[in-house]
Amino acid sequence: MSSTRRTRFSRRVPDHVTDELVTVLTGKETFLFNDLFAVVYQNLKERNAVSGGEEMLRLRAYEKLQNLVTRGLVDKNGKEYTGRDNIQDAISPPPAAAANS
Repeated sequence: MSSTRRTRFSRRVPDHVTDELVTVLTGKETFLFNDLFAVVYQNLKERNAVSGGEEMLRLRAYEKLQNLVTRGLVDKNGKEYTGRDNIQDAISPPPAAAANS
């Protein structure tokens, strides 16, 4: 009887969508989601970090924004979002190889 060994490999890559949301919300401006997404989408296009299409990116951005609200890093007032002082805590850590060199 052979046992199958399962190994789990997880490649940790920077979360560009969350990082861009944090960058935009770091300024103390208040955004409606559609306005926020327009800025994030434009910034990601300029960085060549857009994949999966605009509608899929919109869904991912909304989900990540709600996670930031749940974690207490973004204030939601009605349909408006404002970054809090500790929003920088959500930025992806640099890759281990880059941090060691």
